[in-house]
Amino acid sequence: MQCNIDKRGRALRTTLGIATDAIGTLLLVGHFLGWLPGWTLYAGIAAVLGGAFMVFEGVNGWCVVRAMGFKTPI
Repeated sequence: MQCNIDKRGRALRTTLGIATDAIGTLLLVGHFLGWLPGWTLYAGIAAVLGGAFMVFEGVNGWCVVRAMGFKTPI
């Protein structure tokens, strides 16, 4: 897990990860308060897990897509 993204990529992944975590949390809260339908439980869990992984990538400076050999613009 070598650093394979620059400062801009790290900032973008961390910011998007935090935003995705916030959306996932809102979905879960809405589901548990009964405001949203049942499928939002799974969408909320997926969003929180995905957002947490994006924050992990941003903090560590490692991108799984780049590690697989794909070139990303940022």
